[in-house]
Amino acid sequence: MSDAIELQHVTKDYGDGKGVFDLSFTVKEGEVFGYLGPNGAGKTTTIRQLMGFIRPQSGSCQIFGMDCFRQADQIQRRNGYLAGELTFPEDMTGRQFLKFMADLKGLKKYARMEELMERFELDPRGKIHKMSKGTKQKVGIVNAFMHEPRTIILDEPTSGLDPLMRNRFVKLILEEKKKGTTILLCSHILEEVQKTCDRTAILRAGKLVAVENLSDKRQNLEELFLHFYEEEGEEEK
Repeated sequence: MSDAIELQHVTKDYGDGKGVFDLSFTVKEGEVFGYLGPNGAGKTTTIRQLMGFIRPQSGSCQIFGMDCFRQADQIQRRNGYLAGELTFPEDMTGRQFLKFMADLKGLKKYARMEELMERFELDPRGKIHKMSKGTKQKVGIVNAFMHEPRTIILDEPTSGLDPLMRNRFVKLILEEKKKGTTILLCSHILEEVQKTCDRTAILRAGKLVAVENLSDKRQNLEELFLHFYEEEGEEEK
């Protein structure tokens, strides 16, 4: 498999130890890659650089050979993306927003969009600003997947969803995996990562501390996960 996502020696330093530092890893085409770490570890900073929203101070980010900052318009149009903190034009209904985004992405038919709305029991008729956190999250999921992109980047995608919808989301990820979609999944939910990911990386204080193959190291991942989260909690006391 070729590399779909590649970061080489990426640094974005915000000061006071915040940011990411000399970060290098690759995600293979068709792989589901978990990206874990405590709050403030640098996960969202990494994702924002991959989407071309911010530029690395040094190093490079590429998706299928495209420079994530120089070719940000193509990256944002072609790839699926779900932000950790959702912001929508709140004067729109859910359906208006999704159709608007579909048009921006060049989507001519809405069959996949309708299928995903039905799967996640999303009623898109209401104004977004009146929607619950979980309903907004469903809008974000539909938006990320509806144009069937080759690469999807997800930042805490099941935040606000109930257990039934989380299970449906896991099934969706596994379906996309069979299709060969490349997925970068940032999550705090270990079970979600264990069920879907081929490999996972753990980030701490902006630096990569471990990359694990989940085919034979699921228990080891749990131990690492708990170790770094507990260690982070002790530092905050």
